[in-house]
Amino acid sequence: MTRARGFLIFLIVLAIASAAFAAKPVLDNSPATISGASVSASAVQWQASGSYERMVLTVSGPDGFSFSKEFASGAALVLRVGELSAKAPADGAYTWELRAVPRVSADVKRKLAEAREAGADEEAARIQAQAGLNRTIMQAGGFNIENGAFLAGGNESGGGKVSAQALKPAPLDDVIADDLIVQGSACVGLDCVVNESFGFDTVRLKENNTRIKFDDTSTTAGCPANDWQLTANDACGGSSKFSIEDITGAKVPFTITAGAATNSIFVDSTGRVGFRTSTPVLDLHVATSNTPAIRLEQNNSGGFTAQTWDVAGNEANFFVRDVTGGSRLPFRIRPGAPTSSIDVAASGNVGIGTASPEVKMHIFSTSASDVFIGLGEDPDGSTGTQSALNIGYGGFTFGHAAGFFNVRPDSNAVAPNPSLRFMTGNTVRLLIDNEGFLGLGDTASTGANPTSPIQYTNGAVTARLTAAGVWQDNSSRKAKEHIVDLSTEDAMKALHDLKPVTYNYKVIPTDPKVGFIAEDVPDLVATPERDGLSALDIVAVVTKVVQEQQKTIDQLKQRISELEIEKKAQ
Repeated sequence: MTRARGFLIFLIVLAIASAAFAAKPVLDNSPATISGASVSASAVQWQASGSYERMVLTVSGPDGFSFSKEFASGAALVLRVGELSAKAPADGAYTWELRAVPRVSADVKRKLAEAREAGADEEAARIQAQAGLNRTIMQAGGFNIENGAFLAGGNESGGGKVSAQALKPAPLDDVIADDLIVQGSACVGLDCVVNESFGFDTVRLKENNTRIKFDDTSTTAGCPANDWQLTANDACGGSSKFSIEDITGAKVPFTITAGAATNSIFVDSTGRVGFRTSTPVLDLHVATSNTPAIRLEQNNSGGFTAQTWDVAGNEANFFVRDVTGGSRLPFRIRPGAPTSSIDVAASGNVGIGTASPEVKMHIFSTSASDVFIGLGEDPDGSTGTQSALNIGYGGFTFGHAAGFFNVRPDSNAVAPNPSLRFMTGNTVRLLIDNEGFLGLGDTASTGANPTSPIQYTNGAVTARLTAAGVWQDNSSRKAKEHIVDLSTEDAMKALHDLKPVTYNYKVIPTDPKVGFIAEDVPDLVATPERDGLSALDIVAVVTKVVQEQQKTIDQLKQRISELEIEKKAQ
């Protein structure tokens, strides 16, 4: 009884331990693998093992049919016919591709992005190899749809018809230890019959699974030993296709599906390759009745962000399409564009309309022509209601060697717009408004409307050039401090020390002037730099002296009057 109880306790402990072990997830870090498809009337199913983030299934078929689906890691890899019938696919042959997206850590993605940004392709390849991202895990194949259902079939070695010869006892193998010469045709396969009608066939394979395998038995180290196979059609339920298979590498590098158009791929005697044409003109020639194109698809199995581009052309334009970004067309060239519409020289200079750009960006025109760049909605005024900034050369409109800036009018513009604004440090320093008035200082920075042809404002203080051509200095009490009356003594001394001279400016020797030399004037009216003068400073000195002299004159006149009165009284 004690022994039985002990054995029972042992079983309970073992069961608990087993349950605990089973409940603990087991992480599979091995590379992902995908097995072939199993096809039934209602579904196609695949099996996968190893570690992956998700599986991406792509299906293509007749009439441009396309379908894609993603499977999360661990989810059943099943495609049901109902998922395709939602798009009403036609009966016929379909091809599928199932691709594993590997797990990529955030750190690896960051390093790959940095390497890509820096243009370090070798470093990116090293990171991919280190993270195991340098090989693609993918399987491809096909299936058929008839009457809205998958055409179910067997596996690679089963299904299909069975010939009468297959039911006969297997004959002994014939081994010929010499050359075999057949001066006729040969048929190989279970369905070959007596008096086979060969037509023009020299060698015929005839059964429900036709394969030619190249089994290399090399055993010497360093000798090539890869096995290859020519395969015509999948097993029943699969694709009608011809493939070259890398048996040793478990890959199918080349496939042609049934129904491919004549000259789908054509290589001429010079090595030029034609797609849908037997007369390729260049090394690669794509011919089709509607928009020949190539697709550049980067999937995310390498750790980089997925991105797809199309490069195509038709009667309307040559273009690059950003498929991932909503099928936008960021680059287009229209038929009839002139030679060197855009020309990048070996120096990196870019020419617009010239094959010999002389600077980083050269927009060509003759000296007697107009040419400009337009920024905005309506550079040439074709709509007549919207504005734009034009920067250009006006050799025709204004004459040789004339450049211009122009802001076109806009029906919705509010003064001071349309305007030109010049900025430094993110602040507007100069503004030319809709009337052509020029604003500086606060007038420019706040976008205020200048009220004079030239206006400088600093706070509440303004200096301006009036419409009459008169310059008005800023002299407001609001702009000044430490205001003290000028003493008569200082004014008299400054006036005494002023030395009027005649002179001419060196750049205009024929224009004589009268004035003062900035370096020689007294300190009272000198500027800090002593290279300029303010006329008002000298006017103030003269005014003070004149005022004092006027007082003296008035006093003398008063004294004269008094003396005259006294003289009359005598």
